Amino acid sequence: MSYEKVLQAKDIIVGTKQSVKALKQGIVHEVVIANDSDLKVKRMIESAADECEVPITYVDSMKKLGKACGIEVGAAAVAIIN
Repeated sequence: MSYEKVLQAKDIIVGTKQSVKALKQGIVHEVVIANDSDLKVKRMIESAADECEVPITYVDSMKKLGKACGIEVGAAAVAIIN
């Protein structure tokens, strides 16, 4: 389900650092986080999303999330832009 949200989104930002930056800019509608990503990475994104009151959706696989974004590598996080 959440992979489909990423596939259908018009604008996304892929990656942890870029997602956190976008969250702080206030342009993120929702964040998608892979459960198999590094715990430190997950905590960083969760903290930024909670601070900005942005909903978080979790998916199982970084590899599948990366594929949904159209990249060849795994993605720990994806920010869906307003």
